[in-house]
Amino acid sequence: MKKRWHWNERTRLVLTLELAVVLPAAALIIFSVRHLRSIQRDRQVEAAIQRDFYQVLAIADKHMSEKAHEMVDQVRREFPPASAACPESLDRLLERHPYAAHLFFYNPDRGMVFRSQRARMHEPDFCTESAELEKMTAGEMKVDYDWIVKKFQEMDSKGKPPMFCEANTVRRGDRRGYESIAFFRLPQASGEEATIGGMVFDAEYLRDRFFPDMLLSLISRNLAETPSDQNGRGHAVMMLHIKGESYPLAKSAEWDGGAPEVERNLEGAFPGLTLAIKLQGTTLASLGQHFAHTSFLVLGGLSLFLAGGILLTYRNVMKEMALARLKSDFVSNVSHELRTPLSLIRLYAETLEMGRLSSREKYQEYYCIIRKESERLTALINNILDFSRIEAGGKEYDFRETDIGELAHNTLESYRYQIEQHGFAFEEDISGELPSIRIDREAIARSLINLVNNALKYSQNEKYLGVKLYRDNGSVKLEVIDHGIGIPPGEQQKIFDKFYRVGDPLVHNTKGSGLGLSLVRHIVRAHGGEVSVESAPGQGSKFIIALPLSGGASGDNATSA
Repeated sequence: MKKRWHWNERTRLVLTLELAVVLPAAALIIFSVRHLRSIQRDRQVEAAIQRDFYQVLAIADKHMSEKAHEMVDQVRREFPPASAACPESLDRLLERHPYAAHLFFYNPDRGMVFRSQRARMHEPDFCTESAELEKMTAGEMKVDYDWIVKKFQEMDSKGKPPMFCEANTVRRGDRRGYESIAFFRLPQASGEEATIGGMVFDAEYLRDRFFPDMLLSLISRNLAETPSDQNGRGHAVMMLHIKGESYPLAKSAEWDGGAPEVERNLEGAFPGLTLAIKLQGTTLASLGQHFAHTSFLVLGGLSLFLAGGILLTYRNVMKEMALARLKSDFVSNVSHELRTPLSLIRLYAETLEMGRLSSREKYQEYYCIIRKESERLTALINNILDFSRIEAGGKEYDFRETDIGELAHNTLESYRYQIEQHGFAFEEDISGELPSIRIDREAIARSLINLVNNALKYSQNEKYLGVKLYRDNGSVKLEVIDHGIGIPPGEQQKIFDKFYRVGDPLVHNTKGSGLGLSLVRHIVRAHGGEVSVESAPGQGSKFIIALPLSGGASGDNATSA
């Protein structure tokens, strides 16, 4: 017949943990790892920051163009009418606006009038620039006049101000400078041809004042919106350069060189320039890697915490299950322990009641057996009651000055009959120079009986029991020695736990509650002492109770443990 498989408590627990905790946690971790890898692979972090950079550059282009148009419009409003314009009026206008290096206007009737800053005409580069610009604009006006006028008309129809800019580069030493030429329409009288005015931004002004101030304003706004780290890294820095050139025309103070992350060719008031942006002290690639690495580390830490929590939960549940099994065994063992003395008491009592005994000696023997079994039953019940009080936190001890030598001797004498009945060789060694100490007589006597009981239960071959009581420095030590089965080193600390029993077959074949040594440890610690064991498998055991001479409590006699 095929054996049917049954699920045990351990299997159900493992399955519950897997379904309720492990599987959802594993699914979450796997999903997070795959998501982080996809982010790392698709460079989404870098792409998101690049989109922000493009937006920042577009806003910067707009702000610089608006500022430049305001400056050009201010000059345009002060420009003299074509009929009244003369070189002297343009010179005065240049003096009022030093950011304008050159001014000009063109009318088919009057031709071209071009003036430059007189204070700078002694500079060779500036003088050459003035001559070249005058020649270039004069030729451009003659060729493109009609196209420019038409372009202004189209701007009017679209509601835009009639103004546009062109780029021009000039020589400044071994490098090229940049200047922007603004074209605008001047007011015209009735019946007069359209007049085109123009202003050329001073290259030095743009390089040394306008562009640095604009970059500083943009960077300050960026710093306010995106704070950097403690080392000042992580915020955006900008650089402006001529299109096709690598050296910066202007840059923010924190620009540390290196390749820009994003660039934009300006389209408004400063065509021919490129605005570049990057992160100060780092790159988008390293920032993305740092984000991915940090996320992986955080995810790994959370995974470890989760695994630790699951393991801890599993261990605690397994301990509770083991404790439940021990409690079940305890109930079974205690039931047997109670049944045995009760059965004997009942048997001998019934025999006495029927009067079947022939001699007085038999009567005394049966009375003695009933008394001994009653004492055994009482001791077992007291152990259970003490354990119950300890678990509830209500166990109290009555500390009184006691002659511990007399207490130990009287306790052993009352137990001597049972020792001899088990066939043990008994040796008692109680020192005669012991001081009185404050103890709970009943509790210490119960501890001694529990240790003696263990020696009687677990000594199979060589039946020897020795009890020593002596003074050692600042304490009184009570030793209970047997030549029984012994205790393995790995279990010598566990035997003092409640319900715990050594895994030796003799132990499991011998009925017991598993509470004796736990009670002994609690009692001794309540007296301020310690209990220890020295043992080896097959070589017997020595239990040592060390009680301080100062006593376990002071003040009130009754003390709650």
